[in-house]
Amino acid sequence: MEGYIGTLLEEARIRRGECSEPIDTVYFGGGTPSLLPPSLLRRLCEELRNILPLEHVREWSVEANPGTVSPEWLDTALEAGISRISLGMQAAQPAILAVLGRIHGPEAVSRSVALARQAGFRNLSLDLMFGIPGQTLPDWRETLDTALALAPDHLSAYGLIPEEGTPLEEDLREGRLKLPEPEEEREMYDLALRRLGKAGFEQYEISNFARPGYACRHNIGYWRQIPYLGLGLSAASMLPLPAPEGGFACLRRTNPVAFEEYERCVRHPETAAKLCSFEEVRGRDARFETLMLGLRMNEGVSEKDFETLHGVSMADCYGPVLTRLRDGGLLDFSDGCWRLTRRGMDIQNSVLTELME
Repeated sequence: MEGYIGTLLEEARIRRGECSEPIDTVYFGGGTPSLLPPSLLRRLCEELRNILPLEHVREWSVEANPGTVSPEWLDTALEAGISRISLGMQAAQPAILAVLGRIHGPEAVSRSVALARQAGFRNLSLDLMFGIPGQTLPDWRETLDTALALAPDHLSAYGLIPEEGTPLEEDLREGRLKLPEPEEEREMYDLALRRLGKAGFEQYEISNFARPGYACRHNIGYWRQIPYLGLGLSAASMLPLPAPEGGFACLRRTNPVAFEEYERCVRHPETAAKLCSFEEVRGRDARFETLMLGLRMNEGVSEKDFETLHGVSMADCYGPVLTRLRDGGLLDFSDGCWRLTRRGMDIQNSVLTELME
């Protein structure tokens, strides 16, 4: 762990020049930062403050696995400036958590929430998951009610997407497990909309709900295509590029997955071109990404903002398709913004496919 943190900090020093403006949000994710010893967490936060322009940060989030947090770790995080914690609750039933390979039980979630509140965290999020093999609608209702009873400020409710090469994906492929039927999964999502709305949570993105004032600024930055610098194993960055042809352009960089390659990339920056993956996004691809990301949010995509960003109107790029999707009840247009309807959210991929074509 010490070697990894040292390498990550060295990467921050090398790439400091890629930050063209003050940083608004910081997010520690990608695994389980709560496994870091408090001393290393403190070192990471303190040295990042000395390397990067973090004096204007308005939200500093950290992911944590229930059952791995301690009072000392939480105190250290808060003292270091971390203001928001996101706990991976996922489900309220031990059997469902076992299907996902989670190491915690339901009791660890309530204990971790209590410890975070006692430490002084005033912005707490819980991640939930539906559409899990063996999960029923009553299970999902119990998960929602259990989560709400813990009084979080933010909730994420994601439909399960089995990742290729994982034990879960293999069990599904071999028929040892079976996903809920699509209609049942849709009922779970509908239940989340109703139950969370009734509890005072505002849906601001397809899978995210927050009490007023607690929407995640960092994730909103992704969906609004605000540039970001990714440090560490597998971390992705999205950095602005000059666009002589006009419009918006960016460079995507993804760091190596293996530590040996990542370390070599940091110690010998000239190898980054070979060990990292790079992709330029411009023109048609950049315009589509604005739609893809913006339509995830309830506020939708502003025609004015789209034209300002890309130098071309949405009507010129997508006019007939937008009209067809609106007439089909999948998109709505009001106040100068295009938004997915409730039905459009259910089949978002189909909507995007039509816009892509």
